[in-house]
Amino acid sequence: VQLQASGGGLVQAGGSLRLSCAASGRTFRNGMGWFRQAPGEEREVVAAISWSTLSTYYADSVKGRFAISRDNAKNTLYLQMNSLKPEDTADYYCAARSIATMSPNHNEYPYWGQGTQVTVSS
Repeated sequence: VQLQASGGGLVQAGGSLRLSCAASGRTFRNGMGWFRQAPGEEREVVAAISWSTLSTYYADSVKGRFAISRDNAKNTLYLQMNSLKPEDTADYYCAARSIATMSPNHNEYPYWGQGTQVTVSS
């Protein structure tokens, strides 16, 4: 599975961005997630979603501001980010599991896309 993330950029605090992650290759029914890593920090979960979309997970820091979704027909994962804050600044990564359920644990994701940088100015 190959994952290609896009949609990052520079935005002012309070603004919005929509990240996309296109999956290609040997795709299957897999749980997916968005993770982020700021300079000098550990990688952390942002949001995750099951293949069926019935189960989602959000980090406390983004609840009510971010929304994860997916279009399985298009093999694409999305992250709508609203009310962005400077502390949201990081490289954002999409990842896929080999099973349909989602997980907040990055160690349970064997497939990773390249990062897309999000910078939120104050």
